[in-house]
Amino acid sequence: MLSTNSATTAKPILGGDTEIRRSRFSWAELAMKYGLLAVLALLVLVSQVLYPRFLDPLNIRNILSQNAPLGIIAVGMTLVMITRGFDLSVGSMYAAGATIFASLAVAGWSLPLAAGLVILVGLVGGLINGLTITRLNVNPFVATLGTTSIFSGLALLYSNSSPFVVTEQAFTWLGRGAVLGIPVSVWLMVLVFGIGEIVLSRTTYGRSLYAIGGNDEAARLAGLRTVLIRASSYVICSGCAAVAGMIIASRLSIGQADIGSTMALDAIAVVVIGGTSLMGGEGAVWRSAIGLLIVAVLTNLLDSLAVDSNYQLVIKGTIVVAAVALDAYARTRR
Repeated sequence: MLSTNSATTAKPILGGDTEIRRSRFSWAELAMKYGLLAVLALLVLVSQVLYPRFLDPLNIRNILSQNAPLGIIAVGMTLVMITRGFDLSVGSMYAAGATIFASLAVAGWSLPLAAGLVILVGLVGGLINGLTITRLNVNPFVATLGTTSIFSGLALLYSNSSPFVVTEQAFTWLGRGAVLGIPVSVWLMVLVFGIGEIVLSRTTYGRSLYAIGGNDEAARLAGLRTVLIRASSYVICSGCAAVAGMIIASRLSIGQADIGSTMALDAIAVVVIGGTSLMGGEGAVWRSAIGLLIVAVLTNLLDSLAVDSNYQLVIKGTIVVAAVALDAYARTRR
């Protein structure tokens, strides 16, 4: 009788302990998932205290418009990194897109035709990356590092290492125009983020990206066309970089092949800070949006306080390392 009673009393204790662990795990998961929003809110509060004009509508507008190209690239980078890859060539494609777009403006092309050709160039560049990685089994780091040189060299040859200066006012609409008082580039960034979030969270294609990033072999055995799906993520990413290049060329009225040297690392930083795992299988576009806002607010604050650019690099690098370390810690706990 004693052993029976002991057994019966042991179950609730064990069950209670399990429930406590589950509760703690749930709170930890909740903090990991939505803690970025708290970080962003705290950063905005600190920025407003240190720089009273931070929440001025004109400053907010400038922050969003200045970071629209980076945000668009971050959406494509999110898709790639979820499949356990990354694309170092987005900086050179960004520069190539700006160069080609400006050159077509100088040549007298219409805005829609020029935009269509630039996007097509971006998609082709992404296809080259995707096929090199999936068909030739080249490591994404090596493959996109190589295509970075290729795309950059082709852009320099195309432009003869000289900038294209745009005088056609119609081409400045994309980078300087506004609709309902909000810059066109911001509207475009929001549209890209919205489409990316829907694709990832609501479509079979999005679920396939997660499956491939989680376990490529298991996804293949389950019948997914892993080669095609992984390659398509690079196509989308490069296309986003080309669009971002058009925006910067339109805003500055100039296109040159030597811009965007840090764009790839900036995009990866935004996505990593947003919580997308370098190990693949985890991440979300809305989280990359929060990561973009954190980086944008921090950059604006540091610029407003006239912090030396070298110190800014140190601060941003520290944040990226901390974000990666946090991801590794969370994976270890799970």
